[in-house]
Amino acid sequence: MGELVVVGAQALEFLQYLTSNDVAAQKIGQCQYNLLMNEKGGVVDDLIVNRLGENEFFICVNASNIEKDFEWIKSHQSKFKVSVENQSEAFGQIAIQGPLAKTLINKKHCSLDAIEVKAFYFTKANLFGVPVTLARTGYTGEDGFEIYTPADQTSKIWSALLEEGKNSGLMPCGLGCRDTLRLEMAYPLYGHELNDEITPLEAGLGWVTKLQKGNFLGRDKLIEQKEKGISKKRVGFIMQEEAIARADYSVFNQEEKIGWVSSGTYSPSLDKKIGCAYADPNFSSIGTIFSIDIRGKKKKAEVVGTPFYRK
Repeated sequence: MGELVVVGAQALEFLQYLTSNDVAAQKIGQCQYNLLMNEKGGVVDDLIVNRLGENEFFICVNASNIEKDFEWIKSHQSKFKVSVENQSEAFGQIAIQGPLAKTLINKKHCSLDAIEVKAFYFTKANLFGVPVTLARTGYTGEDGFEIYTPADQTSKIWSALLEEGKNSGLMPCGLGCRDTLRLEMAYPLYGHELNDEITPLEAGLGWVTKLQKGNFLGRDKLIEQKEKGISKKRVGFIMQEEAIARADYSVFNQEEKIGWVSSGTYSPSLDKKIGCAYADPNFSSIGTIFSIDIRGKKKKAEVVGTPFYRK
């Protein structure tokens, strides 16, 4: 992931202008899921804003978007009394996710009891003798923590966690596993459900779009969409035939193209083929049947409620 730091007398106003969520509602020590916006109402990136102080923020962005996000934020800096630093090279990040996560980060190895950190809050701590930032966040739908480590100490933390958790079923996993987990929860992924042309309202992220907070990039477009309606809507679907829909496959109502698949996979938790698509809102109701062109053959899928996986 990438780590950007925004500080200065107008840091709060600056982030309020650049993002869709209400940063002013954050307490110090709190994490907030947010969207970096453009003038068209599109999403430059989704990110986590961590409030370090009244006018000091630590922002976690997608690794593939570090330079893009940094340059976009810097391009608006001159309007505000604020400084922006890209500190990504200084950090490593390890996400430990699952119901036993809090038992592995305990007082035996950590300077505090991890269970004391509330969901979507962060704190400074020493873990296995290394100073870290410990955030009770993640993108899997499970309880867990994201650990921001000094870059040169990341491997030490990684090895220590694997050793501590070897008898509890702790396993290393990569982005493929994370992608399956986040899709089972219908969490959006930048480059699939989110991009510079898709608005938060189309993506089903109205809950992080606070139009009442005042002016921010893209707000006028979003107000227009609220009044006139959206032309496409993100929906969840389950395949009704033996096939897996992949990103960019076309969605049809009979012979009429009505959208496209943004993500699709096999769900090991449900033993079903699931996915998200952008479709004409007229075909977005739960129970709607449409077809997806999979290598030249139209396969049926049903619109379902999300998240797909519920505890």
